[in-house]
Amino acid sequence: MILEGKKLVVTGVLTKDSIAATVAQMAVEAGAEVVLTSFDRAMRLTQRVARGLPGQPDVLELDVADPAHHAALAAELERRWGAVDGVVHAIGFAPEACLGQPTGIMAAEWDDVAIALQISAYSLKALAESMAPLMPAGAGIVALDFDARQTWPAYDWMGVAKAALEATARYLARDLGPRGIRVNLVSAGPLRTMAARSIPGFAAIEAEWNQRAPLGWDVRDAEPTARACVALLSDWFPATTGEIVHVDGGAHAVALADPAAAKPSAESVSP
Repeated sequence: MILEGKKLVVTGVLTKDSIAATVAQMAVEAGAEVVLTSFDRAMRLTQRVARGLPGQPDVLELDVADPAHHAALAAELERRWGAVDGVVHAIGFAPEACLGQPTGIMAAEWDDVAIALQISAYSLKALAESMAPLMPAGAGIVALDFDARQTWPAYDWMGVAKAALEATARYLARDLGPRGIRVNLVSAGPLRTMAARSIPGFAAIEAEWNQRAPLGWDVRDAEPTARACVALLSDWFPATTGEIVHVDGGAHAVALADPAAAKPSAESVSP
């Protein structure tokens, strides 16, 4: 098993359909010991998911915007494990004014934008800063991304935050590389998670994706994305850092959908 004996921290589990939940499940099945993080009202949701995962992993408190939470999490993991071999950053949030407004990004004021950037991008630095002292050479940090090279309907300031996340990951790869810590991103195609459903107009992205993707794309299947995360957390990519691995059916490589080559979506095919 490629994660045998590794100790992993997985953030961002809210429902069983969360990408992070699938990552946690596959990591345990690959031999890892896992803890999840959550806080406030979401804690009960995360605990419910944890009870259905292999090994029923513990859920530890972490509000990524609270330095005291980072310190407490690091102290608990040092007491419990002594070292952390991998971290999954699956955190993103933007206030309503930042998404799907008629005037696009013009609608949001700085107070809202600051929240989106702090939670969705700066939190990667904050998490890396608190976990890095516990991470041995060869450890890995993997964050979930959505292609930020172009604009998307309704994605607005979250798209800007993902661009900031990508830049943050590159700089962290540079700064943590001398310690032997790898930092990579997995850029997934659209998936029917709770986070995606909260974005107005996200269905328009879903509708186009399967036509653009040469391999097709199933918006209900998080396993390909989770497999990439597990692989990057393993020892099979010892010299890969600062990378964005696209798990999107190949859609990122195709500029426009070809109507003549349209494929039925995976969820519409009769069994």
